[in-house]
Amino acid sequence: MAAGGEKVVGKGRTLWLNARLATLDPALPGLGLVERGAVVAEGGRILYAGTEADLPAALRTGAETVDVEGRLMTPGLIDCHTHLVYAGNRAHEFELRLKGASYEEVARAGGGIVSSVKALRAASEAELVTQTLPRLDALIAEGVTTVEVKSGYGLDRDSEIKALKAARKLADARPVAIRTTFLGAHALPPEMNGDKAAYIDRVINDMLPAVAAAGLADAVDGFCEGIAFSPQEIARVFDAAKALGLPVKLHADQLSNLHGAALAASYGALSADHLEYTDAEGAAAMAKAGSVAVLLPGAYYFIRETKLPPVEAFRAAGTRLAIATDSNPGTSPLTSLLLTMNMAATLFRLTVDECIAGVTREAAHALGIADRTGTLEAGKDADLAIWDVERPAELVYRIGFNPLWKRVFKGQ
Repeated sequence: MAAGGEKVVGKGRTLWLNARLATLDPALPGLGLVERGAVVAEGGRILYAGTEADLPAALRTGAETVDVEGRLMTPGLIDCHTHLVYAGNRAHEFELRLKGASYEEVARAGGGIVSSVKALRAASEAELVTQTLPRLDALIAEGVTTVEVKSGYGLDRDSEIKALKAARKLADARPVAIRTTFLGAHALPPEMNGDKAAYIDRVINDMLPAVAAAGLADAVDGFCEGIAFSPQEIARVFDAAKALGLPVKLHADQLSNLHGAALAASYGALSADHLEYTDAEGAAAMAKAGSVAVLLPGAYYFIRETKLPPVEAFRAAGTRLAIATDSNPGTSPLTSLLLTMNMAATLFRLTVDECIAGVTREAAHALGIADRTGTLEAGKDADLAIWDVERPAELVYRIGFNPLWKRVFKGQ
């Protein structure tokens, strides 16, 4: 088992021929389309991705050959923002919102994240894995090969560690790469009696060191919002994360503009996510820092938001754009990255190219693993998705239809 809960499986050489490649190679325009393409993989890594005409004869030697029959091949999809490990559900809160209660009202009444905390604390690690696998299977069935999983429903040291261990075990149960993120600064647990400063002390001095010592986190996240934690409190968490050598991410500017995007950028964050209320200055700061803007249309749709994220500002600034399911029990019970792409296009007006790049190349940047996955290039992991479609737009255009033909993880 490699770092981040990843496995290397396929060892023999495989050659996929007669493919239409969407390489997502940044050196090529758009999706980096290659007609009559070929991909060769061995030992879980891509040896070649390009035209059949340029394929070195030596790479054909000893290779198992697969005729893709003109189908579209993309990198395996990446869901770069999920809260996939949780217990129970929050369907009752859905009913409350249908009757007019806001997300904030539900949270202040003891629902929201705190209700998921009670359920997760009561569940065993094995129960968390069992409950999570069907959600993971739904993603895998749509060509997803990498999933980020956040903690944040434990909110004490032992429960956060339990959740992160459960997340890592998902990679033992399924052929998928799991990236884990410690989200201790997600909400204030009830036992803290409203004392946010004391809880942040606990996150910094107790929870984070234990998680880091156990090697259970690939990154550290926080929720910067009026109903969660202030920029100053998040900055303390980020300082502690940086001291431990862990990269940071941020739930930012979802319900108001606390300038979370700029805060994340100031720490060189891998990403800032949600971003409905981010201003042009925040977008520019993210672009300068190389922080990815992760848009989450599932949450926007589910809680019936009306403030659109500033997509034009991100484009103007040159900010990288990714999209993700934000799969969670309260505000985005979504386990379809294909539907997420359609939502991003329909609700946020992202282009087809932006959507597909947003769940491959840009999602890899949002997780800090773009050197290993997210494009079809020699040296990258052989994580592939092969689609029974005529054109890439079909991956974004269809609703409730899965055209996946084959999914390849680490060459198999």
